[in-house]
Amino acid sequence: METKQHAFNLSGFQRDLLYIIAGHHKPSGQAIRRELEQWITVGHGQLYTNLDILAERSLIEKGSKDQRTNYYAITEAGLTVLQHRREWEDGYLDDIMTDTCIRQS
Repeated sequence: METKQHAFNLSGFQRDLLYIIAGHHKPSGQAIRRELEQWITVGHGQLYTNLDILAERSLIEKGSKDQRTNYYAITEAGLTVLQHRREWEDGYLDDIMTDTCIRQS
């Protein structure tokens, strides 16, 4: 699947996972969960099912820290998906953000 298309075939939760993983150096699943739980309640099954989906789509790499703990790292494809999504969002937000800043001045 083309990377631009991936940006729109992800759930908001999956995109949030990509952002968290991109912002940390090889976080464990529990570290990701703690980060998310500052904002939302996350079930074990919800977290790990979605991490596995992202790994299957090669948007993240899943590795082993030790026998009980996995780490997750963003891949180039994952970063590209986030970049395409940000560019798309910026296309809609740039004008409104600029207008808002001008009105506040």
